Amino acid sequence: MLRKMFVAIPIAVLAIGGSTACASKKFVRTSVGDVNDKVDSLGRSVEETQERTRKNEGRISEVDQKADAAHQAARQANDAASAANAAATAVGGKFDEMDKANRRLVYEVVLNEDSGNFKFGKTALPDEAKQKIDEMVAQLKQDPKNVWIEIEGHTDNVGAKTINEKIGLERAAAVQRYLYEQYQIPLHKMNVISYGADKPVAPNKTKAGRAQNRRVVVKVLA
Repeated sequence: MLRKMFVAIPIAVLAIGGSTACASKKFVRTSVGDVNDKVDSLGRSVEETQERTRKNEGRISEVDQKADAAHQAARQANDAASAANAAATAVGGKFDEMDKANRRLVYEVVLNEDSGNFKFGKTALPDEAKQKIDEMVAQLKQDPKNVWIEIEGHTDNVGAKTINEKIGLERAAAVQRYLYEQYQIPLHKMNVISYGADKPVAPNKTKAGRAQNRRVVVKVLA
């Protein structure tokens, strides 16, 4: 009886050991399976992310292409508008030249220092010059016509050429501004130009000559 018990014990131990070994193998297989599932899931996630990235890159590239096309179209439209504006300006300039060429001088006012006009280096319009302009406008109102007014700015030869041209232009612009603000003469009916010291009417060697050259000439054409 005792011998049978000793034999039964190892068998039981083997049975327990075999059961434990089987359980361990099953656990390993289950764990490996879980890991493989997670690896597969992670792989699919990576592939899906890569696919989304490729699609997004394609969309970005498409958007960039559309933006480049829009930019190019806008640049072409701007170039076309600039060309059209230049052409219109050229046509308008030629029309004005033809229009002025067909006009005749009907009135002229010279505003120089002798008549109370601009002092040396000054561009503000003196009251004496305004009075002469008022007389000119009153004369024009007596005989209303479709007129064109050309305002020329002139200086003596003292100073740099660029400075004289700037001063001449500012003096002519002061007369134009007075005619517009005081008498509402349309700006498109007036033309302002500066000759600087290029067209003297007297020698610049004397003070009196330089005073005569510092002038604004208002020409009324009809």
